[in-house]
Amino acid sequence: MSFNLDDFFNIKNWQQIFTTDIFSAGFLVNVLDILVVWYLIYKLIQLVRGTKAIQLFKGVAVFIAIRLGAELIGLHTLSWLMDQVITYGVIAAIVIFQPEIRRGLEHLGRTSLFLASKSEQREEEKLIKALDKAVQYMSKRRIGALITIERNTGLEEYIETGIPLDADITGELLINIFIPNTPLHDGAVIVRQDKIAVACAYLPLSESMLIPKEFGTRHRAAVGVSEVSDALTVVVSEETGDISISLNNELRPGLSQEEFLDLLQAELVSETTDSKKGILQSFIDGVSGVGKGGKK
Repeated sequence: MSFNLDDFFNIKNWQQIFTTDIFSAGFLVNVLDILVVWYLIYKLIQLVRGTKAIQLFKGVAVFIAIRLGAELIGLHTLSWLMDQVITYGVIAAIVIFQPEIRRGLEHLGRTSLFLASKSEQREEEKLIKALDKAVQYMSKRRIGALITIERNTGLEEYIETGIPLDADITGELLINIFIPNTPLHDGAVIVRQDKIAVACAYLPLSESMLIPKEFGTRHRAAVGVSEVSDALTVVVSEETGDISISLNNELRPGLSQEEFLDLLQAELVSETTDSKKGILQSFIDGVSGVGKGGKK
């Protein structure tokens, strides 16, 4: 007996199940069918727990509970209404959550079945060293900087606002870009595929009231781009020299050099990323906006 959603909501089918001989093969198959479904639901809840996707699944669970309750009580009009909501709600959810679903599919498509090659790891380590060298230099001298690293979600619309460079990443180049009163120092550097794609780019400013007022435009831009993508953004404060990282709609200010390097290592080095995740987990991470390293 195959599982059918209409059969699941039909109270007569449930009555038939429990009036059948419990030792029959058909009854045991039905029990196994239910156990498998509940196990999958349980694992799905475990994956989305603590992520943004849990809110969506809570809403779906409420509609299903109302549908079952209406059928059991005999509220036929409400039951019919819930049928329409569930039927057309799938289409509505695809439209409403299109960006999250697309990001999840992109995340899934980029999931590797194998560990990254040594050459890829060397490029990632090179990027981290260049960022550390530039950021520590600018932090000590209070040179403001804004560096965004593109990951799974494309940043093409923001790259188009900048001045193209397509240059290899070095600490010296990053420092020179942000030296005050130079043509490229204002705006953001965007890194794409281990190259500096553009400088002087404009990022969306966050309107969140949760950002402390002592943080300026650079920090709001860093949080803003993290609200619309999974990009990792490094900020050096011009006023205090503090180092911050924005990721997944969260700003992590006042990082020490050790904390800064640990966070970059966890988020950017392939050996600790999606290659060790299951396919379903990778999709959930993408939908939920969880970054490359799986950290929220």
